[in-house]
Amino acid sequence: MGFHKGAPTPHNEAKPGDFARTVLMPGDPLRAKFIAETYLTDAVCVNQVRGMLGYTGTYHGKKISVMGSGMGMASMGIYSYELFAFYGVENIIRIGTAGAGSSDIKIMDVILADKAYANSNYAFIQHGFSGNCLPASKELNDLIIQTAADTNLNLVVGPVCSGDVFYREDVPSEPPAYMSEVKALEMESFALFCNAKALGKKATCMVTVTDNKWTGEELSPEARATHLGNMFRLALESGIQM
Repeated sequence: MGFHKGAPTPHNEAKPGDFARTVLMPGDPLRAKFIAETYLTDAVCVNQVRGMLGYTGTYHGKKISVMGSGMGMASMGIYSYELFAFYGVENIIRIGTAGAGSSDIKIMDVILADKAYANSNYAFIQHGFSGNCLPASKELNDLIIQTAADTNLNLVVGPVCSGDVFYREDVPSEPPAYMSEVKALEMESFALFCNAKALGKKATCMVTVTDNKWTGEELSPEARATHLGNMFRLALESGIQM
């Protein structure tokens, strides 16, 4: 696909071999920096192009990488595609923040996506896929679910919805039927799952709920940067087993 055939790329200065087989991808590159500096040993910054920071280090002696994806499906689509296609990455776990998809979801709940819905043409343009739902990797999810059980971390498993629009005008419309089962609202997973499907790779998504429109609760920007440790540790503990 496209004109580019190898690493480095126009968006990533890392050299072949700089990334581990498994990459954790928060949206915010500064969150990637925080994870690398807080949890990884001997972390090396392997990409700084456009400020989209990427690091590789070790966790409990196992090589693992973390890199920002940016916001939205277009940005996730570029960075995850390049990691899969040009850097030999086999597994990507999106680790992000999200809004509650229903009134019973609580602030700080960790949601593991089993599939992602979207009203988006990303998958059709990228892969010719005309559906509105793509699955996460069952293999990765089974491992994460078992790791969560082993560490007594409560995990909510269910669908997420990836949106193209963050700020939306109040246009009257009926929500799609699938919204009744959605656990979290975010903006990247559908594109990530599409790229994994297109390239024969594995991907999943974990998000921590930071706001609930039904209750009006929300975490501050400062808390979002520092209160996501349960999700980070679960992703790291699972990632080094992949």
